[in-house]
Amino acid sequence: MKKLLALLGALLVLGTSAGAVDVAAPSALLMEKETGAVLYAKNEHEKLEPASVTKIMTILLTMEAIDSGQMSYDTVITASAHACSMGGSQIWLKENEQMTAGEMLKAVCVVSANDCAVALAEHIAGSEDSFVEQMNQRAAELGMADTTFKNATGLPAAGHVTSAHDIALMSRELIQHHPDIRQFTTVWMDSLRGGESQLVNTNRLIRFYDGATGLKTGFTASALYCLSGTAERDGMELIAVIMKDATSAQRFEDAQALLSYGFAGYALKSVVPETPLAPLPVTLGTQATVQPVLGEGGKLLLEKAKAGTLQQTVSMTESVEAPVKAGDSLGVLTVTAGDEVVAEIPILAGEEVPRITYGQMLLRTLKMAFLSA
Repeated sequence: MKKLLALLGALLVLGTSAGAVDVAAPSALLMEKETGAVLYAKNEHEKLEPASVTKIMTILLTMEAIDSGQMSYDTVITASAHACSMGGSQIWLKENEQMTAGEMLKAVCVVSANDCAVALAEHIAGSEDSFVEQMNQRAAELGMADTTFKNATGLPAAGHVTSAHDIALMSRELIQHHPDIRQFTTVWMDSLRGGESQLVNTNRLIRFYDGATGLKTGFTASALYCLSGTAERDGMELIAVIMKDATSAQRFEDAQALLSYGFAGYALKSVVPETPLAPLPVTLGTQATVQPVLGEGGKLLLEKAKAGTLQQTVSMTESVEAPVKAGDSLGVLTVTAGDEVVAEIPILAGEEVPRITYGQMLLRTLKMAFLSA
């Protein structure tokens, strides 16, 4: 099914008209969250400086530490001299100042605070260097082959590069598996230190784009203006990555163009059998039937013109012989739009059915004979 979704994503890219949408940025990508399908790509594997968009990985590792129980939003973190020395975007932490992880995470998401990013990194891994090792390891796990991280902030460093493609991958991982991050990434204005420190989101999409959910801006003199912008409408969330735009306004204009293109042209559809899947007979099993279930891939990303014309057919084996393992293939649900097959979703055994033993068979035969006497 993963191969099917990858193929679907590739077909969607190939089917995109070159003139349908374009952006000024030299590198960009538009991805749908649920399927990972790419709807637009431009020099998406070019290795470029990401500036503070780097912090998506810092945020991801922080959320993974929180969701795993390693720490919590209420964990108190003490700022080190190293964290306070970052410069750039910051909330001016003082050495030994204490804040909760939740407060620091908010500062990273809303105002791209370098000092808080490093303080979180040091708390999780013991040092920023150790945290960077974790960042690169996680990047490798996500298939981010264009990426090398040198720090937790995105401040200029030789060899610190990634790509629009890789940014989309880590953005997707964050918003798909840690949706609670929205409590920070959707904040437009807030404060810290009892109202003494005002926060205004660097991401203008949050204020001005309908459905915006995040995610992270970035800028340095060498990286120029970068953005991973996310938005959700009608149950579909899109990720627009912009790299090295000439101005801040242009990056937001480009991101809005990509997001609006995606929402206008595509729809995410949940596929469920039109009629419930009936139990299949099992021969030589400890029970007479096995319940089929639909396998992974019940979410399809389709052009809107096709989404309203879907039809489905179910093809299943008439019976199956035990032993049956949960997940064994029993058939396929084929989804079509006109004459085009848009998906083939496997139908799987939803439970295990062991093979009946000789003793169990004898007992069953005797019971049937007794009942019929």
